[in-house]
Amino acid sequence: MGRLNNGQHFPKLQVPAVGGGSLSLPDDLAGGFGVVLIYRGSWCPYCNAQLAAFQRASDTLGALDVRVAAFSVDDEETSRKLVEKHHLGFPVGHSADIDAVVEATGAYVNEPSPADQRRYLQSTGFVLAPDGTVITAVYSSGAIGRLVPEDVAGLVRYLRDHS
Repeated sequence: MGRLNNGQHFPKLQVPAVGGGSLSLPDDLAGGFGVVLIYRGSWCPYCNAQLAAFQRASDTLGALDVRVAAFSVDDEETSRKLVEKHHLGFPVGHSADIDAVVEATGAYVNEPSPADQRRYLQSTGFVLAPDGTVITAVYSSGAIGRLVPEDVAGLVRYLRDHS
């Protein structure tokens, strides 16, 4: 499919959720602005910082009716430990199907090296309108370059003030 552009409807994705059930995106974020965070894995310090920052901003984002969901290719146990470590209050998915996510969203995948054969999704973030359309997309091809909660809050405030 390629990368998602502003105005396109976010594709339907199902990812197993930590604690059972599944994330159904974008449906689980419907009714408010949504943030979808695809993170590299619990081993990534930048991903840890991003997820912790979104948790710290939960009051601000909640007051703006912004709903957050995140997922990676990590297994359930690894993802559960990450949720506990950062006390994440938003839904976190695990065991994402790399090829399905790439096909649906255009997210980048790392190039495995001889020393590390793991495949994982690179950091990708989407801000969605209440109807599930993409307002902005941030694609990273490496460790840095990702959505931050202050930018999301500022964007939502701007859109509300100018709609």
